[in-house]
Amino acid sequence: MQIAIAVPHIVPDWPGLPANVGALSTVRAGGASLGPYDDGRGGGGLNLGVHVGDDPACVAQNRARLAAALPSEPAWLSQVHGVAVADAAGLAGCVPDADASVATQPGVVCTVMTADCLPVLFCSHDGQVVGAAHAGWRGLANGVLQTTVQEMRARGATEILAWLGPAIGPGAFEVGADVLQAFRDGARDAVEAQSLSDAFIAIAGKPGKYLADIYALARLMLRRDGVSRVAGGEYCTVSDAAQFYSYRRDGVTGRQASLIWRK
Repeated sequence: MQIAIAVPHIVPDWPGLPANVGALSTVRAGGASLGPYDDGRGGGGLNLGVHVGDDPACVAQNRARLAAALPSEPAWLSQVHGVAVADAAGLAGCVPDADASVATQPGVVCTVMTADCLPVLFCSHDGQVVGAAHAGWRGLANGVLQTTVQEMRARGATEILAWLGPAIGPGAFEVGADVLQAFRDGARDAVEAQSLSDAFIAIAGKPGKYLADIYALARLMLRRDGVSRVAGGEYCTVSDAAQFYSYRRDGVTGRQASLIWRK
């Protein structure tokens, strides 16, 4: 379901996505940002983050370039690694502290920004309810996907589909024992605790350090809440500098966005 849009982007490979739902993820190329926010090859970058030190005029131009091909201005959030879910239809110039949003009205664009954290896009099987969540490891462990699913079900969603957008890959996400413990502490039983632990691989020669698979962790958390139709999870923002911004790789960098809406 390619759309006419003036910036490079990824269309999710998402089996079962209803025809009345639009979705995409931006990449780092195709904008006006310079320096560490550029496209990595000397051209303009499509940085969409207003909070990362980029020239505000460049970010405004990038956002306008994206919004011009969407049904409405994206519902931007001030992401705080929490679990709050906003009603995307009610924002209208307001940028709430939240890490997810949901919508039922056509044309409302649920939006999250990332640069290694996991963007998760959601829709009901009939395309009547959509949502987007920003899931860093803290939000993931604390239940941001669960609260998003709950809010969608409160709006009438029954079967829910999810797509895991570009995030740090399992070969690059080095974490400490505290991250492993955070997931184990939130497990509902011993079987789930073991499944969560299996998403962490100990790093030889680095005691207390692990490689975490954020995609596997998200699938486990979604399955817990009855979401089994999950697509995506094939990208690595850290290793693919040609396509993606990565905070873990570069420190000072831009933000890409993942967006979903009802047509």
